[in-house]
Amino acid sequence: MEPHPPGARALVLVDHGSRSPAANAQLEAAAAQLRARLPGRAVRCAHLELAAPSLPQAIDGCVAEGARQVTIALWFLSAGRHGAGDIPRLAAEARARHPQIAIRVAAPLGAHPGLIGALLARIAECES
Repeated sequence: MEPHPPGARALVLVDHGSRSPAANAQLEAAAAQLRARLPGRAVRCAHLELAAPSLPQAIDGCVAEGARQVTIALWFLSAGRHGAGDIPRLAAEARARHPQIAIRVAAPLGAHPGLIGALLARIAECES
């Protein structure tokens, strides 16, 4: 990846991770769509368990490429153990490693209206 200009923003899309390469590829497919919609922003994937890269590796990579702001986007429906505990802890550890970088954690997807719309579409596909 190319270095980013000063003030550059990066996004890390994080999921649980899987032993299944196909499952992990779904996160990369989502990241590719985000890259297309967020031109000029670095978008990386990270997994909490079972696959690489880890969240700390992805954050550190963004910083090494020149990101000054990193947003961690949760590819989770609810906060649960990872969203309420692990990810905020890892973000705090990253802030300690990179005090000059703004590192934020977005809310999980939850019952966002857009997600409900997507679920309704999947239900319609199944039932047709």
